[in-house]
Amino acid sequence: MEDQLSASLAATVQSARIARDLSVNGLAEQSGVSRAMIGKIERGEAQPTAVLLGRLSGALGMTLSELVARAEGAGELLRRAADQPTWTDPATGYRRRAVSPATEGPLELVEVELPPGASVSYPADAYIFKYQQIWVLEGDLHFREGDVLHRLGTGDCLQLGPPAPCTFINPSAAPCRYLVALVKGR
Repeated sequence: MEDQLSASLAATVQSARIARDLSVNGLAEQSGVSRAMIGKIERGEAQPTAVLLGRLSGALGMTLSELVARAEGAGELLRRAADQPTWTDPATGYRRRAVSPATEGPLELVEVELPPGASVSYPADAYIFKYQQIWVLEGDLHFREGDVLHRLGTGDCLQLGPPAPCTFINPSAAPCRYLVALVKGR
């Protein structure tokens, strides 16, 4: 399912860009991703990292989960575990599973597994939601929100403040699994 999703992401990025009446140059300016890389992503010649997809989805006015949901088709009210799309960041091994049904609803649930020692950073402008919480299901997570470092363990739940540059860090030798719950919209 992941290979199909990667191929669909290329077409989804391009169609979202065109729907917003953005040129490749315009998307590059708004996202901070080079024109060359956007071209490679849209042609399916490069598998984008989580950071690149975060930047692109933010510039396209959607969450990363929305981008993934559009790539795999939307509309069902029930998403069985076997049908939940999974995407793995080629740079870090970060694995993201879209748990929520692919609807236009405001709430999204995303399960993430962050490999031992891995970290993933997003700029503040990659966040297009009103409200977000992170619930650690297993392991340890260090979450840098702007200048503040939150040290979270299994069962801890953090509500995020206003959009700020963020970094998810797994400081341990074991994988960390966490659930991200967010409400869309600025």
